[in-house]
Amino acid sequence: MATVLYITANPSDNETSYSLAVGKEFVEAYRAVNPNDEVIHLDLYKMDIPQIDADVLSGWGKLGSGTAFDQLTSSEKAKVGRLGELVDQFVAADKYIFANPTWNFSFPPVMKAYIDSICVAGKTFSYISGKGPVGLLGSKKGVHIQASGSVLSPGSDFAGFEIGHRHLEVIMKFLGVPSLETIFVEGMAAAPDQAPVIKEKAIQKARELAIKF
Repeated sequence: MATVLYITANPSDNETSYSLAVGKEFVEAYRAVNPNDEVIHLDLYKMDIPQIDADVLSGWGKLGSGTAFDQLTSSEKAKVGRLGELVDQFVAADKYIFANPTWNFSFPPVMKAYIDSICVAGKTFSYISGKGPVGLLGSKKGVHIQASGSVLSPGSDFAGFEIGHRHLEVIMKFLGVPSLETIFVEGMAAAPDQAPVIKEKAIQKARELAIKF
């Protein structure tokens, strides 16, 4: 049995969000062919995801110098402990499904906060002498569902502006994940009359990809 994290970064609901609507179809199709797998939905907008602030840096510094965890301040313990829970959950999972809209050519800030929580030396990557950082998650799989009003996928006129998917793709490679499948749901604002067709094509691709995921 595999554990799958369905990670969403969208404050909207399935009825109004293209990324969540496609993500929902992907998960349903996946569950249909993998009924014994556990799919855990992480709604990042409803989660406690500490930002890396002065408390976190101070706590990490103390732990690195040999201070016991129970000797940290209450704020340091709460934030550092929570970040530890998030990365441990990520490491324990086998597959990742990310779904988000595009805001100003990138993903919502809560996704960056989550990414920061899972990039932890010794857990998701390691520094190797003579090689630099090496990812530790080579047996994992990922898929990214991203919606945008404009057409931003590779090969489009505005592909160079897109930094959300490219950021996530770099991070997953950095962590050692071999590949990140992609479903772009795009162009709805540029061609609103085609929005239903665009959505349906993305859903169809999601269903097909989910069967092989």
